Amino acid sequence: MLAEISGLTVGPAAGGPPVLRDASLSVPAGQVLGVVGRSGSGKSSLAHGLLGHVRPGLEVRAGTVRVAGLDPFDRADTRRLRGRVVSFLGQDPASSLNPALRIGSQIAEAVRLRSTAAGEEGVRARVEELLLSVRLPADRNFRRRLPRELSGGQAQRVALALALAARPGLLVLDEPTSGLDPVLADGMRGLLAEALAGGDRAALLVSHASGWTASVADHVVRMEGGRIVDRGVSQMPLSVRPAGAPTAGDLRSGGVRAAAADVPTADVPRPEHVPVAAADASRADGPRLANPQAAAVGPVTGGGLHVRDLRAVHGRVPVLHDVSLTLPAGSCIAVVGASGSGKTTLARCLAGLHPPYRGSVEWRGDGARRGRGAPVQLVAQDARGALNPRETVNAALTRPLRGMRGRSAQEASDAAVRLLGLVGLEADVLPRRPGELSGGQRQRVALARTLAAEPRALVCDEITSALDPETANGVLDLLDSLRWTLGLTVVMVTHDLTAVAARAEQVVVLDEGRVVEAGRAGRVLVNPEHPATRALLAREDGPALAVPE
Repeated sequence: MLAEISGLTVGPAAGGPPVLRDASLSVPAGQVLGVVGRSGSGKSSLAHGLLGHVRPGLEVRAGTVRVAGLDPFDRADTRRLRGRVVSFLGQDPASSLNPALRIGSQIAEAVRLRSTAAGEEGVRARVEELLLSVRLPADRNFRRRLPRELSGGQAQRVALALALAARPGLLVLDEPTSGLDPVLADGMRGLLAEALAGGDRAALLVSHASGWTASVADHVVRMEGGRIVDRGVSQMPLSVRPAGAPTAGDLRSGGVRAAAADVPTADVPRPEHVPVAAADASRADGPRLANPQAAAVGPVTGGGLHVRDLRAVHGRVPVLHDVSLTLPAGSCIAVVGASGSGKTTLARCLAGLHPPYRGSVEWRGDGARRGRGAPVQLVAQDARGALNPRETVNAALTRPLRGMRGRSAQEASDAAVRLLGLVGLEADVLPRRPGELSGGQRQRVALARTLAAEPRALVCDEITSALDPETANGVLDLLDSLRWTLGLTVVMVTHDLTAVAARAEQVVVLDEGRVVEAGRAGRVLVNPEHPATRALLAREDGPALAVPE
């Protein structure tokens, strides 16, 4: 047996219920074991056990782990195992890549440390081989790129190349496609299938996509509440698939089906002007950018978020090109596009976190009372990274609450409890740290902290990409509730076309930093006009989305 976990129990070091309870499983050489379950069910804690790792604030309370006969929790054995016998690929490539090192240097370092490649020529040849194996260019210019110069899909492929550097016998894959658009996710699944096709490499695959997991795994276990509650051979006939599970076409393309109805946009009162970000249009020392035809969503006047001729750069590399949009107050707008199309940069510009190179982003008040914070707030994709791992939920919420209006400690605590109630959490999470929360709970805490600033608009950047479908739907239901309760404007940056069809009134499609299509969700999703939109919706056995009249 290549890897075996026996009776593993993991829980908070400060006491409390375990996040993983008496888990036992084995991974034979050359086989793939799939692990499925809701967010917070203990899947990642189980996977990390094969690496000898527990999240901050947690500890191993009982059980043993053996990989190739070695104990990954033993320091000496860990050095012999990690990267050589067992490698890890997670959903966030940023955690695998050093932002200060060029990607060629990073892969070369992994090859020198973990493989038998001899001499610099041998190392260079192995680096080129790895890049080509994950369908990336191997030329010198590409090898000299920094991680920030890669798209999300490219960064994930580089992370896979790093994981394969020493030809490990076991791959631990924790949601490796969750942050990618359907086209890139399908490409990554193909690369992973190739990496596992030889029969000489085993894998533990953690995924919310039960259909895809069933298609590639030899055996599947299902987790719930920190326990393994079901296990068996991976066979799932279409006739017994659970509601919402992907079809065979979904497994090939990452497509999904959903339904949505057009929702009328509310009338908005006369605005007051609150600048979010602006740039000097007279600057001429940067890169020269194209001037495509701008697109607009919503009325030209009225309350809401107004973007005019926005250009954004990273260094001297153009990312956004003359984007013009008007997002009405109280509406829900979806921004979609392939990985690397500029969606996250646009989201950061809307929230005032990335300065425009030219153009402006402006919030025009909707007549509602506004808090002292910025009117537009960003809810980031990585709630774990957005929250201080050493800070309790109580401290994370009361600190901005006390700073905003000079509240007393008791007033801030009372306000924190009310915020948790708004996002569907109980007060018993206040003393916990982020590592003690499930993925859905962390995302709700991050949303509550954002609401402490009393914003008028929320920019949500892939906030459900790391959540299972049921938990993701709960978070989206919460956003709908907040939108109607608090009168918020919501901008959804997402790859999830199901959520777009079901929630958004308007859709904006980005491609290579340009708005190539925009309009009512019913029109864009049913009758797409631009090739980039059609590519997002395409699948082999029919349209990916069914939007009713």
